Amino acid sequence: MTTFLVRRLLISIPVLFGIIVLVFAVTRLLPGDACRVLLGERATDAACNTFNHARGLDRPIPEQFVTYVGNLSRGDLGSSFRTSRPVSTLLVERLPMTVELSIYALVLATVAGVTLGVISAYKRNSAIDVITMATANLGVSIPVFVLGLLLAFVFAILLKDTPFALPPSGRLTSGISIVPLATRWGMEADHGPLRAVVDFLSNMYTVNGLLSAQWSVFSDAARHLILPAVALATIPLAIIARITRSSLLDVLGLDYVRTARAKGLTERSVVRKHALPNAMLPMVTIVGLQVGGLLSGAVLTETIFNLPGVGQATYDAITSHDFAVIEGFVLVIAVGYLLVNLLVDISYAYLDPRLRPG
Repeated sequence: MTTFLVRRLLISIPVLFGIIVLVFAVTRLLPGDACRVLLGERATDAACNTFNHARGLDRPIPEQFVTYVGNLSRGDLGSSFRTSRPVSTLLVERLPMTVELSIYALVLATVAGVTLGVISAYKRNSAIDVITMATANLGVSIPVFVLGLLLAFVFAILLKDTPFALPPSGRLTSGISIVPLATRWGMEADHGPLRAVVDFLSNMYTVNGLLSAQWSVFSDAARHLILPAVALATIPLAIIARITRSSLLDVLGLDYVRTARAKGLTERSVVRKHALPNAMLPMVTIVGLQVGGLLSGAVLTETIFNLPGVGQATYDAITSHDFAVIEGFVLVIAVGYLLVNLLVDISYAYLDPRLRPG
């Protein structure tokens, strides 16, 4: 298994470098001039010359790329063209929102998808099976931005002033404030990795509310995440449900399952104790692969629901030609996606007897 994991790590290196090259090239191919987009009416020729020289945009493209890669090797993601703030600082502020949303969406998609897939396989060829799979096909077909707008319309407008009404945008209701964890724990003067971790957790509002016992913040932040999480989880949920049903039906047709039935076990025991554990192998892979879809889908979801995460920041950076922010955010998301895939491979290796050590 060690050879298998080392090979996966080595394969990730050229993939990551290819992502760096591709993102750098695409940002430089964006139509328009970054200086004139950012400065607007103040974009005189002299101002643009100063702007481009300060940010190295007046150098040849290959030289810009070499400088960028050199900065990356030192852990420097650069600074925003628009705000002059370090991209790493913006990531600490924006990434927690995207991670928080993706976690809730992934949990929802996994729990609901596996449950629906098992029920559909258990009740195969019944009305429940047909309805479940038809709903799953519909869920795969609806784009995130369409479903998000529909959910906001139904729960924020049609169900307004009812117990089922949900907020259509933002992270917290106006008037509710959140106290940073560093302030509550007396760490305002601290610096370093521990403080960065605390700040990261602090910007995940539901986690902040739980750790600091701010129950009003936790409940309000959770209510604001319901619609975005449902919109983001729908497509992965449908895929997981279909794969679970297919995998479980394949296992239910194997000899050892028929033997378990011949011994007099109930169908529920056969599915729960014998078939389902052995059907989990492809499901683990599918769940891990959905993380990439969740991260990419978060761009649209955060824009629709006005959530200040990486997706919204990336969209703003693209429209304003803020190259450093685009490159930094996309690179971090790509690294996260590769790490998740590596964890999926490790899980797959331990679940598959052929890849287990010894």
